[in-house]
Parts: sequence; structure tokens; C-alpha cells
Amino acid sequence: MRPSGALFLFFGTGCLLFSLTLVDTHVQHEEARNELLQRAQLVADHGLTDLSLFTEARYTRHISQADLHSAFQDHPVSLEHFPSGSYLLPPQRQGR
Repeated sequence: MRPSGALFLFFGTGCLLFSLTLVDTHVQHEEARNELLQRAQLVADHGLTDLSLFTEARYTRHISQADLHSAFQDHPVSLEHFPSGSYLLPPQRQGR
């Protein structure tokens, strides 16, 4: 086999494998869409609320519903009691 033939075989195999990844992505997208629709129906049937990220403190359960001052309910400079508070970034100041 000539070197150019090996090169064409290599590129042809690569193109075939790439095409298979596109087909696999399409198939997985359809399966994921169906699963997402089933989960949405489950949420609607049971009246579930938003995702709870952490279970420890009320201000880390759902970030969009957090009271920004509840972390300092004991004292304004008190230390964080819960480890999950260290995973969250402090809120950005608005108006600056």
C-alpha cells in the first residue's frame, strides 16, 4: 500500500467515526428530551418546588430565594457555621 493510500484510509476512518458521533449525539438528544419531558410532568403532577442545593442552612438551600443577611443572623462578623456556605460566592454589589 502506498503512503497516500494509508493516509486516505486514516482520514476516511476518522470521518466515519466523526459521523458516528454526530448520529450518537442526535439519538442521545432525543432520549434526553423525552426524559426531560417526563421529569417536567412529574414536577407538575406533584407540585415540586425548586432544586435544593444544600440541606444545611436556609440561606444555602436555593440561592435565588436566599435572605442575604441570614448568614450573619448571630452576629455581623460571626464565622460561617455550615461548610456549604464556603462553596457559594458572595453576592455582587449592585449599583456600582
